[in-house]
Formats: sequence, C-alpha cells, structure tokens
Amino acid sequence: MGMRLGDVIDDFCVKCKRLTNHSIVSLLNGSAAKVRCRTCYSDHDYRNEQAPPSKKDLKKAALFNAVLSSVAPAAAEEADGAEPGKAAKKPGKSLET
Repeated sequence: MGMRLGDVIDDFCVKCKRLTNHSIVSLLNGSAAKVRCRTCYSDHDYRNEQAPPSKKDLKKAALFNAVLSSVAPAAAEEADGAEPGKAAKKPGKSLET
C-alpha cells in the first residue's frame, strides 16, 4: 500500500530546524512531493528526512576543493617521475653537442 494524502511521515523542517511529523500535502509518482509540518504548519518540499548542509559546511568544502586543486598538479608531476616545478625532458631531444 502506497502513501496517501494526509498520511503522517517524518521529515526535516527548515523552519523548526529539526525532524518532526509532517502531513503529506501532494504526491508525485506515488511518493510525497510536498509536506506540511504539524508543529509550525509550514509547507515545503519533501526532503527525505535529510537536513540541508549548512552554509558553513559548504564554504569549508569549497576551500578544501580549492586547496586540493592547487596541490593536485604537483602530485600528478611526482607520479610521472619528474621533480615538482621542473619540466620533464622529452625523449629524443639532446642538448649535448
């Protein structure tokens, strides 16, 4: 038996900032699309009981990715066998005369 309008399910309420009981307001393909918090009566999309990431966590992830992308080229050169910061010599080219 699937979900029906008015059924009570748990979901994360952004307004209350906690996991609370919600009533199903609309369905899409047999699953909840919109829900209404039974504590503060605000309507929102169904979030599958997942809290959205905080802005602080998103900033930390962006900074980490920026640092990682600046370190990754050096790691790629080391994996090729060249020293970091020096260009690898092309085979077949010799500077000796």
